Amino acid sequence: MIPQGCAGRGRSRAAARAKGKVGTAAWGRGGARPAEGKRGSTCRLAWRRPRLVGGAVGRAAWAPRTCWWALRVRAARRGGRPADGGAEPEPRWWAGAEARPIVPPSRSRPLCRGACVSLGASGGGAARATRSVAAMDLGPLNICEEMTILHGGFLLAEQLFHPKALTELTKSDWEHVGQPIVEALREISSATTCSQPFAWKKKALIIIWAKVLQPYPVTPSDTDTRWQEDVFFSVGNMIPTINHTVLFELLKSLEASGLFIQLLMALPTTICHAELERFLEHMSVDTSSEDVAFFLSVWWEMMKHKGNQQDPLLSQFRTMAHKYLSSSDEFSHPPKRFKSDPEVCPTMPLLAMLLTGLKQIQNRILCPGMKCCALANLADMLTVFALMEDDPQEVSATVYLDKLATVISVWNSDTQNPYYQQALVEKVKEAERDVSLTSLAKLPSETIFTGFEFMCSLLREWGKELQTMLNSSQGTSYDSYRLCDSLTSFSQNLKLYLDSTSLSKEERQVVSELAECVEDFLRKTNRVLKNKGFEKDITASIAMAIIEQKMDRHMEMCYIFASEKKWAFSDQWLACLVNNWALFREPDLVLKLLETVMEVTATDRAIPESQIKQVIGLILECYADLSLPDKNKVLSGTLLSWGRKGLSENLLAYLDGFQEDLNTTFNQLAQSASEQGLAKAVASVARLIILHPEITVKKMCSMAVVNLGTHKFLAQILSAFPALRFTEEQDPNASTTFVVSCLKETVWTKFSTPKEEKQFLELLGCLVSPVKPQGIPVAALLEPHEVLKEFVLPFLMLDVKEVDLSLKIFLQTLEANACLEEYWLQTCSPFPLIFSLCQLLDCFSKYWQLPKEKRCLLLDGKDLVVHILEILCEIVLANAETFSPDTWIKSLSWLHRKLEQLDWTVRLRMKNLFEGHFKCEVPATLFEICKLSEDEWTSQAHPGYGPGTGLLAWMECCYISSSISEQMLSLLVVDVGNPEEVRLFSKGFLVALVQVMPWCSSQEWQYLYQLTRRLLEKQLLHVPYSLEYIQFVPLLNLKPFAPELQLSVLLLRVFQFLCSQSCRNWLPIEGWSHVVRLLCNSLTNLLDSVRMIQSVGPWAQGQEQDLTQETLFFYTQVFCHVLHIMAMLPHEVCEPLYVLALEILTCYETLSKANPSSSSLLQKVNEQRFLKSIAENISPEERRQTLLQKISNF
Repeated sequence: MIPQGCAGRGRSRAAARAKGKVGTAAWGRGGARPAEGKRGSTCRLAWRRPRLVGGAVGRAAWAPRTCWWALRVRAARRGGRPADGGAEPEPRWWAGAEARPIVPPSRSRPLCRGACVSLGASGGGAARATRSVAAMDLGPLNICEEMTILHGGFLLAEQLFHPKALTELTKSDWEHVGQPIVEALREISSATTCSQPFAWKKKALIIIWAKVLQPYPVTPSDTDTRWQEDVFFSVGNMIPTINHTVLFELLKSLEASGLFIQLLMALPTTICHAELERFLEHMSVDTSSEDVAFFLSVWWEMMKHKGNQQDPLLSQFRTMAHKYLSSSDEFSHPPKRFKSDPEVCPTMPLLAMLLTGLKQIQNRILCPGMKCCALANLADMLTVFALMEDDPQEVSATVYLDKLATVISVWNSDTQNPYYQQALVEKVKEAERDVSLTSLAKLPSETIFTGFEFMCSLLREWGKELQTMLNSSQGTSYDSYRLCDSLTSFSQNLKLYLDSTSLSKEERQVVSELAECVEDFLRKTNRVLKNKGFEKDITASIAMAIIEQKMDRHMEMCYIFASEKKWAFSDQWLACLVNNWALFREPDLVLKLLETVMEVTATDRAIPESQIKQVIGLILECYADLSLPDKNKVLSGTLLSWGRKGLSENLLAYLDGFQEDLNTTFNQLAQSASEQGLAKAVASVARLIILHPEITVKKMCSMAVVNLGTHKFLAQILSAFPALRFTEEQDPNASTTFVVSCLKETVWTKFSTPKEEKQFLELLGCLVSPVKPQGIPVAALLEPHEVLKEFVLPFLMLDVKEVDLSLKIFLQTLEANACLEEYWLQTCSPFPLIFSLCQLLDCFSKYWQLPKEKRCLLLDGKDLVVHILEILCEIVLANAETFSPDTWIKSLSWLHRKLEQLDWTVRLRMKNLFEGHFKCEVPATLFEICKLSEDEWTSQAHPGYGPGTGLLAWMECCYISSSISEQMLSLLVVDVGNPEEVRLFSKGFLVALVQVMPWCSSQEWQYLYQLTRRLLEKQLLHVPYSLEYIQFVPLLNLKPFAPELQLSVLLLRVFQFLCSQSCRNWLPIEGWSHVVRLLCNSLTNLLDSVRMIQSVGPWAQGQEQDLTQETLFFYTQVFCHVLHIMAMLPHEVCEPLYVLALEILTCYETLSKANPSSSSLLQKVNEQRFLKSIAENISPEERRQTLLQKISNF
């Protein structure tokens, strides 16, 4: 870019052309416009046969005299008359020039690589040229229309300089010789001629520079070699031999400093340095203001250059230059094989050369604009390539955009700036280059301090003049703005350099003086930067232009675009979003757009509804295209920003059809709950869940419980959104997550059937330990400790309706997560958990004394509590090392102290946990009948355990567990040899059993049942068999069934006690149902035992007489006992016993029919009559008749 404030050559030429003065002023010595040729003579392609000179192709060989055919082609392209008819177009101004010979190829070789024009050896007309035009733009270096135009420009320039050759051209000659070349290039670069004007200009300059670098003179062997290997051969031969002056002056005339640097930096290092050296020499001779302007622009472009290693044309240019270098004696020989190197030409030496060049032309820098530019260049060079860190942090996107806006604002206010009339996109592209200087290396220390000293010198020399200009009332030009901005940045970095760099005394003095000089200059010219806010309203347009064109840092601009509330919903903003919505498919961008829309729509009611719906639709499309993890990021941000209502918080009015979509989606989910459709289901739910998280999640929770079989599928969908694990800040219980809240508000405590409870239980399990489907990332939405805290701990009370389900949840959670590496129970405070379970156990000791409404858990639920407690204690013991010794002792002591207020049997259940720390405390009366070790056991006075209650305490110990039962049995003190002691023990045992049985769970009663059998086997327990249901003394072998018969009689005696006047008020009706259930379980066990003895017992092996009659006798006795008990009990609790009686009759009948010879007919009739007599005492009538009918069928 040429500095402002100085006469620009380009504008002078433009003005001259506008006034029509080009015709006579630019044609050189002749002064007259070349005559127009006629068809068939000068305006025709006339080819001459080559004339061989010394075996080589002569220079005056064959060549086209004019480029008339190219004009015909252009006319045809533009829709004019056909090339083969009608009036001929007017030839260009170079049509009368002498043709420049072109060396012809041999017939065996093509014209050039990829050439698109086929040239014949003799003649050829416009029609033929037109037929070839379709292929003209193929390949980078073809002979085509544009090359013919360039050829014509050089031919006329050569004619204008005749008789001298262009290799002798000097700076002063360019003014009247170079115009045809410049005009030819402008013709090529015009938009009407070519769809890629800049590309063609670059192509033409590469061809010209290649011609300059071409070794001269050329031998015939060189020609032959180059024809085969040099891609520039054909096009290069259309240009006469020229020198560097032509190249540099052409670049200067075209103001092509950017292209100059592109091509220069593409050259091999040796040639690059040499070419820049030539350029600087050229600039230092007869230096004009245009030279200074071009030099400063080249310097500035050098610093902005970033390279383009992907450009194939530059690669060919570099390769060609290397070949020319190898064949020239002027340079040292490089390696034989050239390899492309990204760092082809390090910038640092070139910048040092340019600094030297600045010193050489310093005295020719006269106007203030150029001085501003020179100082700004020097300041930027020293800042970027000397003072900044090796890897400086990029400025924020906001600062970057502000810089761009400031630069473009200055350009817009400066009518002399070359970018003043450029389109905004072009301005932004160039401004990006201006504000994005970066360095990959540092200048040498010597160059740095030379630059410091030179800058100090220039500031002292030019300072007052520039201060006067900058402080004048004139508008700020870009050069003045850039000077102040660059010096400000330089000053800041110079201070850091002083503080952080080790410098000698002399160096520190130089830097300090420079810092003071710069500060003084800035202090006196601070108006420029203070008043830089020119057009802040263009910031939005710049950001959107960057996005539209996908320029550098366009994604950062997307973030600003999405965040700026002031821009939202403008026409330009909407158009940018519609055209570039695909760029916003990032979670953070989607969130920022949502935040902007939510805020703007909440405050600005004037926005058309259609626009809001359009924008929401686009944002949701971006959201839909995100990956599942990214969707979760958006969902997380949505929940954090707007809570459980999501986007519906403000946008519900614009979410048409949400409820319909919700219903449709969940209907589809209910109908196709399979893993095959999981991905599609997750995508459908993802859209709903961001619009209204609360409604969507609650709907899923409800559906998972109510719709049988859908809970696992819906749990997988929910688990695909770990963002739902967020905590609502406004929630008074801040630790409750959103999913837990939805579960509690929707389904918890609202179950109508056991199946729903079961589905809820399984749903929780899936949310804690999700099944991982293929291809879809899932995560646990609930943690084990969270489940215990929310769904278990608050409900561990006997009078709470949900206690049974909570216990099942507790057990499921413990079993599912027992193997986790992390000791998760630590977060739940395990000892308070243990105490809560113990409190619940304690309630069972007074179970039947409680009102019915406070007994929400069946007595058999006690087994579940005990089982959970055992697992919990095992886990705690297994992880005891996770506690510090002090914490472990304190926790045990706390628990032991808390358990003192509960029933002693509860504390005894903690025997394993307390072992080694506390003794087992039991009633003192237990020591009367057991040999208990004082090292392990200790007595304690307990109310209700007076004299004679030792056996009761012993039995209460026995039903705690099988291990304690075995221990108690081994410690029991009963003298079997003393009949009186055995008799008293047996009576006491019966009384204790009556006192204990109603409060036993099924498992506890099973322990006592097994204990009773062991006592009978050891003959510690005596149960006399009564004769009340025997008509005659049976001559049978009843020894195998003795324990079973004794147990049956014992159970009858227990119920006789329970149903006696003194005990019958102990139990409510539910209590009687419970003891009947225990009785039926025991009698069923007896029947199973008898069937096994009868079928496989030792008496069935090798005996002539089997045990059929004995078994039939047992059945009759148990049947009588059952009916006896039924007669004592309330009718409403006897249903299980009635069913058992029928089962006993069935067993009797089956066995009797299977062994018809086992007894006589008379005996069978007598037994039948006996059974009927017993059954006739049963009520109600229906049961009695059924039993009698059953017996009659024997």
